[in-house]
Amino acid sequence: MSTAPEQPFEEPVRLPIEEVLDLHAFTPKEIASVVEEYLGECRQAGILEVRLIHGKGTGTQRAIVRRLLMNHPDVLSFADAPPQAGGWGATVVCLKPAGN
Repeated sequence: MSTAPEQPFEEPVRLPIEEVLDLHAFTPKEIASVVEEYLGECRQAGILEVRLIHGKGTGTQRAIVRRLLMNHPDVLSFADAPPQAGGWGATVVCLKPAGN
């Protein structure tokens, strides 16, 4: 009888909750869940404007982020960041206050 080696349990990554989240460290399959949870934590902390840095690259991460934001009930608006803050390589998100 052979058994496969156990996969080590990976601890969740703890991120500081602030106005900017750099998504370069995450794979495309992780982006939606990371952004979803991060925006919820920001709202709870009273942070209502968040800049998500997804990079310019092939546009895959940007598309994932934009798709999520279009359907997110807590998002008031989103747009490309100003040129000095990343331009189309980052998205600025305005959130509804918690409780609304």
